[in-house]
Amino acid sequence: MTDRRLHVISYDIAKDSARTRMAKILLDYGDRVQCSVFEAQLDARDVERILRRARRLVAEGDSLRIYALCAACTEKVQALGREGPLGVEDIV
Repeated sequence: MTDRRLHVISYDIAKDSARTRMAKILLDYGDRVQCSVFEAQLDARDVERILRRARRLVAEGDSLRIYALCAACTEKVQALGREGPLGVEDIV
């Protein structure tokens, strides 16, 4: 059995085409909760796959961050406002 847990993934990518491709990669794994922030249930292999796929998109000055949340931390997540993932209509 794999050890899946909640991860928060954020990126800041200047080039439009690379930013769009990054979003498409991350949509394969989780849900967009803000324009450049995703939440996903991942295991270590998923994280490695994302990093491998994303490596070519992150140029100098850009960033990709993946934060793993422990079970206790996941229970403490607090949010205000809209709940759930963003839809395409929320982005465009």
